[in-house]
Formats: sequence, C-alpha cells, structure tokens
Amino acid sequence: MLVSSETAIGIYGLSFASPSGNHQELTLFGNRTSSILRYGDQLAGRSRYITRQHVLAPDGRHLLRYRWADPHGSQAYRVGVFAGIHGDEQSGVIAAIQLLQHLEWHPLIAEFYELTIYPICNPWGFENGRREGGSGKDLNRCFWLNHEEPEVQLLEQDLRAKQFDGIIALHTDDTSEGIYGYVRGSTLTRHLLEPALQAASRVIPRDIRSSIDSHPANDSMIFGGYQGILGAPEDQHPQPFSIVFETPHHPPLGKQVEAHLVAIGEILSRYRKINSEGRDI
Repeated sequence: MLVSSETAIGIYGLSFASPSGNHQELTLFGNRTSSILRYGDQLAGRSRYITRQHVLAPDGRHLLRYRWADPHGSQAYRVGVFAGIHGDEQSGVIAAIQLLQHLEWHPLIAEFYELTIYPICNPWGFENGRREGGSGKDLNRCFWLNHEEPEVQLLEQDLRAKQFDGIIALHTDDTSEGIYGYVRGSTLTRHLLEPALQAASRVIPRDIRSSIDSHPANDSMIFGGYQGILGAPEDQHPQPFSIVFETPHHPPLGKQVEAHLVAIGEILSRYRKINSEGRDI
C-alpha cells in the first residue's frame, strides 16, 4: 500500500474534468481545495464502492467527506480517517485522498470495513496554508469544549452521529525527529499503534526521544495528549480506538504520504485480525 513521491506531489497539478453536476459546488472552494475535491470526486464517479457525501450547509460551511464500503457488503467495522485539521499539514490530506485510490486497487485492505474519509477538516487553513482555522484558533484544541467554530461543530455532529469503532487522525509535526503517535480512547489503541509505527518505520524512522511535542513519550507513543483534540464524544460507549499518527515535516512529501498510508493499512489489518480472533487485550 505505497505511493510514490511523484504521485503524491502531483495531485495539486492534475487536471480533471469536473464530475457532472459539480460545477456550482466547485465554485465554493479555493484552488487547493478544488484540486483535492476534483480528484476525490472523479474517483467516486467511476467507483461502485466510493460515494461522495460532502456537507454543504446553507450558511456556507462545508465538509468534504467520502464513504468507502467493503464491496462484499460486510461492513462490520466503522472507521473515520481525518486529515487537514491543521491546514498547513499537506501530507495527511494527500494520504487521505490517495487512500481512496488504493482501496479501488486493493479492496481487501479494508475488508469488513466502512470507512469515512475526511481529507480536509480545516478548509480555510488548507487554502491559506495556515495551521489555524478562519477564526484564528487552533481547531484541534476546540473539540467537545462548546466552541463555536463551524468546522468543529460540523465534525462533532458527524462524530456523534456515526459512533465510529475507530478514529485515525493524520498529522505532520515540524519539530519531530521521526514518526510517532498519540494513544487515546480504547485500551486496544496501543496494540494497534505499535505495529503501525513498526511498519511505517521502514519508510521514516521513529522518533525515539523520551519527550515529544512537550509530552512524555514511550516507544514513540504518547498516552493522552492535549485537551480538545479531534476524537469521539466522551459519552460514547464503548470508546473507539483513537490514534493520532504524526510524521515529521522534514522528509520529502512523498515519504510522509507513504508513511501515513502504510500506518493506516497496518491499523486496519491489525484491528480486523484482533476482532476476528476474539483476542482479549
């Protein structure tokens, strides 16, 4: 489940015909967002298993969203993949949209899954190359704290409605020396993140420091983290596994994207295996 540097970097430069009926919708987005939208919508337009489910609210708010369902009709596990909550972190956005293409090529990657993929959670930030949202706030510190940021409210509504079994959030860290992750939610999470880090370390080495992103770290894993980051509502039971996967900013963009994709593939494979075996962890 790999992507070349050329493929990853080329997404912004690709020229696609707009899917039928999308012209009015595309005018609502800037150039960077429209490139991702065209790429994803073209994939959805020629796929029997990918559906576009974008939310376009009357007040102008929008949320890009794609659903992929196991072609065999056995969607036992629901997982959300989120990227671009920090608008200046490109690699997760590209990895999320490339994931759709990989699922078309290799559907067994997500056998028994229903995946909802959110490639750009912070459209204003992504369009302007800024970490924060249009309000100037870091949106990834605003979840479930009664904030009024429209992007956060849209995502909270979806998180509550969908009740995911798992959440994977893709990020890039400009202070990191390698890949690492945050462990949140279910106690199962660490048993999914460790093999994902091991697999992705073949692409980018792990950050082995004892303190990462101002948090104590153990084997490239941080337990807990900041308040208000994207995740399931606290009253959801049982809690889903919740992984924040981070790549460093300094490797080539294609390598960052590849590490994200390898990690996602390993998480999905390991979660499916654990559940199929009924393993008690």
